[in-house]
Amino acid sequence: MKISSITVQAAILLSSVVFASPIGRRAVDSGSKTMDMGASLGNTAGAAFFITNEPDGNFVVSADIGQDGKLNLRQAVSTGGIGLHGNDSGANGPDPLFTQGAVKVSAAASMLATVNPGSNTISIFSIDKNDPAKLDRVGDPIGSGGEFPVSVAFNKAGDMLCALNGGEVNGVSCFKVDKNKGLVPAASTNRRLDLNQTTPANGPAGTVSHVVFSEDNKQLVASVKGVPPNPGFLAVWDVSEDGSLSKDFRSIAPAKGGLLPFSMTIIPGKNAILATDAGIGFDVFDFGAADKNILKSTAEGKSSANAIDGQSATCWSSFSPKTGNFYLTDIGTSKVTEVKLDDNLKGSIVKQYDQGQNSGTIDNDIVSIGDKDFMYVLSANATRIDVLSLDAPGQAKNIQKLDIAGPAKGSGLKISASNLQGMTTLIKK
Repeated sequence: MKISSITVQAAILLSSVVFASPIGRRAVDSGSKTMDMGASLGNTAGAAFFITNEPDGNFVVSADIGQDGKLNLRQAVSTGGIGLHGNDSGANGPDPLFTQGAVKVSAAASMLATVNPGSNTISIFSIDKNDPAKLDRVGDPIGSGGEFPVSVAFNKAGDMLCALNGGEVNGVSCFKVDKNKGLVPAASTNRRLDLNQTTPANGPAGTVSHVVFSEDNKQLVASVKGVPPNPGFLAVWDVSEDGSLSKDFRSIAPAKGGLLPFSMTIIPGKNAILATDAGIGFDVFDFGAADKNILKSTAEGKSSANAIDGQSATCWSSFSPKTGNFYLTDIGTSKVTEVKLDDNLKGSIVKQYDQGQNSGTIDNDIVSIGDKDFMYVLSANATRIDVLSLDAPGQAKNIQKLDIAGPAKGSGLKISASNLQGMTTLIKK
């Protein structure tokens, strides 16, 4: 594909097909309601989590992960906040926040955090180490430091959490994690991006996407989509030993051809990031080269922009330690694309796995159980989770399609395909 045709395709799809219409802001739901969705599986390996993001009350939904990798829905716990849709000129579909990382787990701290975009708050929960699907909210939701929070990230120790805000007041803000009191604002961490945005955000083009810590925890990175034909960028703040952030961020554009950097997955041991790119496929950012060329504003070295033929909106990604490959989901084609990077960070497509027409594959995560990895894909438009066994490179296979709608209705939990968001997991130590 030529870049011009990719740009047109991405702009049309992302502005008129994929994403859902705005919902007005409403009063905060301050309750702490828990709904049972099923009996405990018993001898579990861990748990998986996503959020409902409903405008009249946001809930974290948990599911047991069995020793065979399959899921069993368990509970829905109120976050004490509310959900909200981004503004996309009236289109209707899944991925309301234009983001990855709306809900995130820290295995080190046994904590879970989630955004409440409609109330501009963040909520945090403790996770039962013996029964990971069981959550208890710690403290009250806290202001996110901006408007329309869409993504959160724990540091490696789990004692610091950073939130990415994408509304009119946009940027990052970080918090200390107190296991008894909840979240406490961290000094010198509220940093602005100063994007020309609204609350809720207008997008998906031109919106923030994801926030992560670098592998060594010395940098905080936020991805920002471009507005075709202008490319987006990664915003990089240095993290000091006391947890404070550099006053200003460094902006790094993708390699030539990159347009809409979305999710970011750390490339282990390489000081690099693989970012999905809804305008082309995926980008590789070589931070080693970027650090050496600190005055440069475009990714260099082994950085690259990589096309996925036939892609529509490749936006979410995760890494499999067992296969050594990356797995990307495309909401438009409903396919999982397996990507291999060689030692020089050169990317190639291994195989694609169709999850069913119009299933709306968005957020995903991967866990290791024994000698095998399993992938969990939120197929929001089909209101289900697709579970794939990653047996070996190029040998992923579907082992479960877990219905969400039926159990939700049975428990009285309100969900809708256009509001569901997020996917994160925890495996017992």
